[in-house]
Amino acid sequence: MRDEDFLAERFEAHRGRLLAVARRMLGSAGEAEDAVQEAWMRMSRSDTTHVDNLGGWLTTVVGRVCLDMLRARRSRAEQPLEAETPVPAAAPDPEQDVLLADSVGGALLVVLDTLTPAERLAFVLHDLFAVPYGEIGGVIGKSPAATRQLASRARRRVRGAQAAEADPTRRRELVDAFLAAAREGDFEGLLDVLDPDVVVRTEAGVTAGALAVAKGASGYARHITGVVVPALVEGRAGIALLRDGRVERTLAFTFVHDRIAVIDITTDPATAARSDVTLL
Repeated sequence: MRDEDFLAERFEAHRGRLLAVARRMLGSAGEAEDAVQEAWMRMSRSDTTHVDNLGGWLTTVVGRVCLDMLRARRSRAEQPLEAETPVPAAAPDPEQDVLLADSVGGALLVVLDTLTPAERLAFVLHDLFAVPYGEIGGVIGKSPAATRQLASRARRRVRGAQAAEADPTRRRELVDAFLAAAREGDFEGLLDVLDPDVVVRTEAGVTAGALAVAKGASGYARHITGVVVPALVEGRAGIALLRDGRVERTLAFTFVHDRIAVIDITTDPATAARSDVTLL
């Protein structure tokens, strides 16, 4: 057997686990494939002859790749909401939903999106894949004790997510308060209803952090020319922007710890018009 064939065979023996790690880290089947491919490229350029635990070595490599990808997302997230330019949304990936559902429920995925890249890596690798804190610390450049603290902080958020999710009446109150504060440019009022690590997702990218989201929401609201009303968007509490009686934009909210933790915004009018929207 040629050396390159033997190397590929060794890598393929670990591909399933590497994909599982990357999917849970990134929440995207396509990005997970990219991360694993990058791990293969790094392995093919490295001398792994003396690596005793190739699976562990590859897991840390994939962890580093995913960490870089998550940090790149955060850097793009610094764009204010009003500066975003809509681009076509990615098609839903049923395979991704099935693959994630076995150990990561919807509430957990929401909470993972509110964690910092380092917290997410520490939690996923340790709690879901039993990677020791010492190895994870080597990936993120932290001591084992500091890595343990990151995972513990993430774990508290994850454990409290479902229990503390707001009831329907409270969700409506939060949506109304968000809408009123945005209309009035009430920055402090927005901060009162937003989770400190709130994430806003649009076709153009991601914005993270209450300060950035509040600034973008209050600034954007001043330029709205249509009618904005509370609504159920695909069954979730949200807001619809109407122009000439047609739904032109939607916001759908997810709540964690009695705060707005994730806002999914559809900015493309054609996509918004096809959404299941019930005006309230």
